[in-house]
Amino acid sequence: MELNFNKGNGLVPAVVQDAQTQKVLMLGYMNEEAWQKTLAEKVVTFYSRTKERLWTKGETSGNFLKVVETLVDCDQDTILIRALPTGAVCHTGADTCFQEKNVPDFLTHLGNVIQEAHEHPREGSYTASLFAKGINKVAQKVGEEAVEVIIEAKDSNDELFLGECADLMYHFLVLLRAKGFSLQDVTKVLEERHKK
Repeated sequence: MELNFNKGNGLVPAVVQDAQTQKVLMLGYMNEEAWQKTLAEKVVTFYSRTKERLWTKGETSGNFLKVVETLVDCDQDTILIRALPTGAVCHTGADTCFQEKNVPDFLTHLGNVIQEAHEHPREGSYTASLFAKGINKVAQKVGEEAVEVIIEAKDSNDELFLGECADLMYHFLVLLRAKGFSLQDVTKVLEERHKK
């Protein structure tokens, strides 16, 4: 959809939202040049109304906003940018310009920890050791944990049942990462099925 820069004297507001947590991170303004640069480089660039020039968010701090998705509103005069921040977004050091904490839900956080162990294995890390054993071992571990969930489901010890469910969820996330996927990929499949 084409943006209408004429309504705002050459500028349109750009709302930036964290692509993982859905938190609104900040609001900035873009002229057409900033918009095109953002689309081309996949890093958010605004037009500074005070400095009267383009500025890429993070050019000084190193805390960039990496573009995941861009949307234009129905009036074609506002942009929504879903991005992944590489650090604090606000110049004050806060996570957002609205002084909110920007933390992912725990499963997303755990997925990020697992991804880190996969990409940068550390000695002594259980997760890294699973990846080192290969996909067959990881898949086998998921199977073992699934059986343990079934066994505990037949008994009446809720604590043991939930513990086994947690073990299964953890190993399932490791298997997803080993296959190059994340929990969000599974969520998308479920969402598509729900639409049918």
